[in-house]
Amino acid sequence: MDFVGLLPSFGNFFLTIAVFVVVLSIIVAVHEYGHYIVGRWTGIHAEVFSIGFGPVLASRPDKRGTVWQVAAIPLGGYVKFAGDSSAVSSKDGEAMAEMDAAARRRTMHGAPLWARACTVAAGPVFNFIFAFGVFAALIMYDGIPADEPIVGEITELPAGPFELAPGDRILALEGIETETLADFLSLAREMPDEPTLIYTVERDGQIMDVSGPHPQPPLAGTVSLQSAAREAQMQRGDVVTAVDGTEIATFEQLRDKVAASEGRALELQVWRSGETLDLTLVPKSTDLPRAEGGFETRYLIGLTSGTVFEHAQRSPGVFEASSIAAGQVWRVIRTSVEGLYYMVVGQISTCNLSSPIGIAEASVATASDGFFEFVWFIAVLSVAIGFLNLFPIPPLDGGHLVFHAYEAVMRKPAGDKAVQILVTIGLAMVLTLFVFAVFTDLTC
Repeated sequence: MDFVGLLPSFGNFFLTIAVFVVVLSIIVAVHEYGHYIVGRWTGIHAEVFSIGFGPVLASRPDKRGTVWQVAAIPLGGYVKFAGDSSAVSSKDGEAMAEMDAAARRRTMHGAPLWARACTVAAGPVFNFIFAFGVFAALIMYDGIPADEPIVGEITELPAGPFELAPGDRILALEGIETETLADFLSLAREMPDEPTLIYTVERDGQIMDVSGPHPQPPLAGTVSLQSAAREAQMQRGDVVTAVDGTEIATFEQLRDKVAASEGRALELQVWRSGETLDLTLVPKSTDLPRAEGGFETRYLIGLTSGTVFEHAQRSPGVFEASSIAAGQVWRVIRTSVEGLYYMVVGQISTCNLSSPIGIAEASVATASDGFFEFVWFIAVLSVAIGFLNLFPIPPLDGGHLVFHAYEAVMRKPAGDKAVQILVTIGLAMVLTLFVFAVFTDLTC
């Protein structure tokens, strides 16, 4: 479903804000609920559970005495535990001094070290668990390609119609045998740059040669966020038929033309559902993560190769889907770590850093791509925000964990004055990073 198309263009700004608030509120609610529920399990009382900051729009107390509220500034949230003087868990010394031992045990600052550490760590951990669950559920629902080269629904292409039909089992391509889907995909890269190839297939028990499309035509499978292709309003399913007047037949030819441009504007002829469009795109210098780790910088227009036909799908079991989901969570964390490192050392551009402005734009763009992509994006962002909160900077969760580690080693908590100073410095660092990220979003 195209959510963006449901509103006229003059409402897109408000739609962007609304989608961003929905995305951020879901992630914040998961994060803060982790703090709340683990705190409750470990005997720490939560006085306030807030989505947003500032003036309270709506609130309601529950039977345990926790006030659940929604506030006016939807840029985060917090859980205020007993004994806290603020949303960043600063100690309320006066209130703590008036409590008896039982009451102090129910505060964040009077609870045992293990309870405090578990409660603090639970926010990011719940972000990871939420993302893992979403990834696994989507993978099980959508399925994964079966390792059989069986033709599903065939994508409409300008070179068609073809004799290849849904249900055909591919036995060979241009006379070269292929047994598995992996073999077929590997073989596709070796095929000549022709729009039509000969497939040997098994159909209804008979073996025959039929015409079919090149397995890797210049077909847009996805259109990346904030890319030249998206800015030119290219869509999934578009087929690039010519670049600068030269006809192309494969995605590899398109990739070569873009790489050779070195940022020069390209004139693209695009086929879309029987219509021909002329578009001008300027490839962007982009930092891409490598599969083996690290980044490489290439000129891209923001298209990934689409499939000429749907591959046969199978539903993975719980364990297989869980393994794939865990790998996806780890991939987001690893890419985030590597991206920050390479930005700090100057090997990739700081334009890869996104502020709420960039996240809002990405949120509404993925919403327009469909429900599956939108939910997947929320899960990716949940991992990224959970990871960010583990940075050892007060008042982030990672900063509190550093204080807890100090207490565990030194057998005494850090001094209140030192904590206040470090929290102030940490807040200044977080705000500086926020301003810098907004600056990059506005200037890149």
